[in-house]
Amino acid sequence: MKRKIITINQELCNGCKLCINACHEGALQLVDGKAKLISESYCDGLGDCLPECPAGAITLEERETVEYDEEAVKEHLNRNMAQQNFTLASASPSTEFPSQLSHWPCQLKLVSVDAPYLDNAHLLLAADCTAFAYSNIHQEFMQGKVTLIACPKLDSVDYSEKLTEIFKRHPISSITILKMEVPCCGGLVNAAKKALANSGKSIPDNVITISTNGRIII
Repeated sequence: MKRKIITINQELCNGCKLCINACHEGALQLVDGKAKLISESYCDGLGDCLPECPAGAITLEERETVEYDEEAVKEHLNRNMAQQNFTLASASPSTEFPSQLSHWPCQLKLVSVDAPYLDNAHLLLAADCTAFAYSNIHQEFMQGKVTLIACPKLDSVDYSEKLTEIFKRHPISSITILKMEVPCCGGLVNAAKKALANSGKSIPDNVITISTNGRIII
């Protein structure tokens, strides 16, 4: 059948994983450092991943392909969830998962606005609690990113001012905001959005919400 479906330019893809996090069907995976469509039957053709790609590597085209299979998508997502739970449950106490923290300090209020590792960085702006609520935060969200953690409720700091300076002084490649579903985490999103507006920069941003029981909310 002929329908809309995404195409990924492998030469343009920078492996930032923003499109993977944005795909509600789990149709995209990182393979050899590049995002790939693992099954055309998983892609609904709505293109939620397009605006998240900072490299412009994803396009939506109409062509002959297989039909979108909603039931197959549900089975695929359930398998992924079961595999993740099995991996966590079967890991022995001595199993080590390498840290993906690339710099120190990582607390936003302690990071210098002139820190050189901010140049061309894919930023992960994470609420403090997300690291405790989501067990695989290092591999799924921190990998390949510069992580800045903050708590808009407990820290008596206007984060928008510091973020504005960071955005002004550095070429930031993308921003992923990882927050909890609780109301106070909205302050982190507001600070980032305000800083983007004040900086005058156009930087691709993506907001991901974690539930209090450690699930990604779609």
